Amino acid sequence: MAIVSATRPHPIFLAGRWVESPDVLEVANPADPSTPAGATYHATPEQYEEAVQAAVRAFEITRHLPAYERGAILRSISAGIRERREELGHLLALEAGKPIRDALVEVDRASLTFRLGAEEAERMYGETIPLDLMPSSKGRVGITRRFPVGPVAAISPFNFPLNLAAHKVAPAIAAGCSVVLKPPSKDPLVMLTIGEIIEKSGAPEGSVSILPMTRELGDRMVADDRFKLLTFTGSPAVGWAMKAKAGKKRVVLELGGNAGVIVDRSADLDWAVRRILVGAFSYAGQVCISVQRIFVHADVMDAFLDRFIAGARGLKLGDPTDPATDLGPMVDEKAARRTQDWVDEAVAMGGRVLLGGKADGTFFPPTVLTNTPVEAKVCSSEAFAPLVVVFPFTDFPDAVRQVNRSFFGLQTGVFTNDLTNAWHAFNETEVGGVIVNDIPTYRIDHMPYGGVKDSGLGREGLRWSIEDMTELRIMVLAQPG
Repeated sequence: MAIVSATRPHPIFLAGRWVESPDVLEVANPADPSTPAGATYHATPEQYEEAVQAAVRAFEITRHLPAYERGAILRSISAGIRERREELGHLLALEAGKPIRDALVEVDRASLTFRLGAEEAERMYGETIPLDLMPSSKGRVGITRRFPVGPVAAISPFNFPLNLAAHKVAPAIAAGCSVVLKPPSKDPLVMLTIGEIIEKSGAPEGSVSILPMTRELGDRMVADDRFKLLTFTGSPAVGWAMKAKAGKKRVVLELGGNAGVIVDRSADLDWAVRRILVGAFSYAGQVCISVQRIFVHADVMDAFLDRFIAGARGLKLGDPTDPATDLGPMVDEKAARRTQDWVDEAVAMGGRVLLGGKADGTFFPPTVLTNTPVEAKVCSSEAFAPLVVVFPFTDFPDAVRQVNRSFFGLQTGVFTNDLTNAWHAFNETEVGGVIVNDIPTYRIDHMPYGGVKDSGLGREGLRWSIEDMTELRIMVLAQPG
């Protein structure tokens, strides 16, 4: 087990061993950039090579592990996360700037994700298929089974550094794959702490490595043909570039969005406001399914804005370790400055700021804009910030068309009590998920999750991730005679 102190960088988890390197990685505290959250190391090229070779060797063990052993490993990790809940939550608040209430929810979700992985490992069912559909195939039957694809290369993002990494590691273990994880350089400490839990879980030596890396070494991992699947969550530009470099391996991409939400005139307005406040401003909007565009029926537009602005004005911005805080900092000052530039551009193009709109170091307040041209970056690109743009509509199908007027298609929310409108949204919205009477930011960890268009490729959620991490194989049994 790693021995860590407040002054010593956290070692990295290399194929079951804790190691150091000459390349120290300092981890900033977004709420107080002058005080580091901690430190660890970037892996060296030699350490990366050792991890990959270990993953290749370990796969010869993991691919033969019975379901009960894979399930036991995953349940042990889930229990270990629960036991260290407060510690992990505090670490998330410190290094990611995530309000402690949200951080603890992420810890709970990660524990659930590993438990769900155990359950899915134990129900990887196949099928029996009758093949005697013509005389020449008489006496034949097919049996299908899923087999692990091989070592997995996994790259996870800063905004959910624990649970989105869990959505790569847990299904890999469940499927019988070995995995090398590159955690985010901005907040790698929480997954390195999970490495301490994995070390005790009974996972075969070398089957899991957690290695912070430079971008250059990460590019090497993307192109490495010893990995049979690449799973990446992050920005669209980086993700699609990785796909081009990935060679023949399978690729799963969970990328960005600029999620739209529709508030129909039949909606429960108080519920819609309450939920959209969460969807727009949780974790300072740094969520790929954060509400960014709000389409409100003209008949309820004024009432919605009055309640929504009042609610946003009441949110507390401040120290993420304070349980009363609603919004913490953005990930760094660069992100806050970019958000300021985008708001300024929207105003220059005729947009109107109803609330917020001014950065203060790494902090950006809840921001509401109207009258903004759709060409402005706050409408057309992924803001990844605590801002929303509000548009009126009079025709529900036109609101759906406006939601679709985007390069992205991750999830959308539709607040309506008109069943016809709910079905229309489900049938016509170009997204991976339609959430009726809730925000597009809703996700629970066993549902299929992913997008279309520039938002990605493939689906996560334990069952669906395992499908990507396994190959379907059929055995045909023929009865002689």
